[in-house]
Amino acid sequence: MTEDLLALNQRLLDAISAGAWDSYTELCDPALTCFEPETEGHLVEGMAFHKYYFDNGTAGAPRQETMVEPRVTMLGDDAACLTCVRLVQKKGADGQFATDRFSETRIWKKIGGSWKHVHFHRSCA
Repeated sequence: MTEDLLALNQRLLDAISAGAWDSYTELCDPALTCFEPETEGHLVEGMAFHKYYFDNGTAGAPRQETMVEPRVTMLGDDAACLTCVRLVQKKGADGQFATDRFSETRIWKKIGGSWKHVHFHRSCA
């Protein structure tokens, strides 16, 4: 189970990197909630907030996503909490490489027999 959830989470991160909206929405519950730096401390619900970034080119820029020290805690048979530090490697417009680091907590829930991403909290580390 743990390995499956780690693979799903990596697919989610890869979808973000590739700007693959269809793959992202396939993995997420439509009522996805989040706290992240872009929400300015507000809880955001739904997919519209995230679609803006996919539609306007901030998702899909060439980069690599790496989960460091991921941990999966099962919260029953149909829910799990995945925590990790996420490293995002990218090349800037100036040609210089940079790495961003985020602390993440992602909640996955089995809905209709499939794991769906239902909530996350991402903060700058």
